[in-house]
Amino acid sequence: MMGHGGTPLGHGVSLFGLAALLLPESFPHYLAQVRALSLGPALLCSAKFLLAFPLSYHTWNGIRHLAWDLGKGLRLPQVTQSGVAVLALSLLSSAALAAL
Repeated sequence: MMGHGGTPLGHGVSLFGLAALLLPESFPHYLAQVRALSLGPALLCSAKFLLAFPLSYHTWNGIRHLAWDLGKGLRLPQVTQSGVAVLALSLLSSAALAAL
């Protein structure tokens, strides 16, 4: 059985917060170390996209569920269309966030 996609992201956020508390240097120090690696814009943009996608997907899907709570879009063709729209909007908004 496959796990929930948010679990690894949740663990990553928890580890990031714990590291911020326990590591001896401040965040700007570690950010400078990452910049010194010269990873290249393609890798950095890809990493930012992967971090932004779960946020975007869950936001757009939450809006979709709010519409369902209002009784809108519950027919099967509308459910399918809104699913495709959620995916498209998630990809577009993740790309926009990664470009920042």
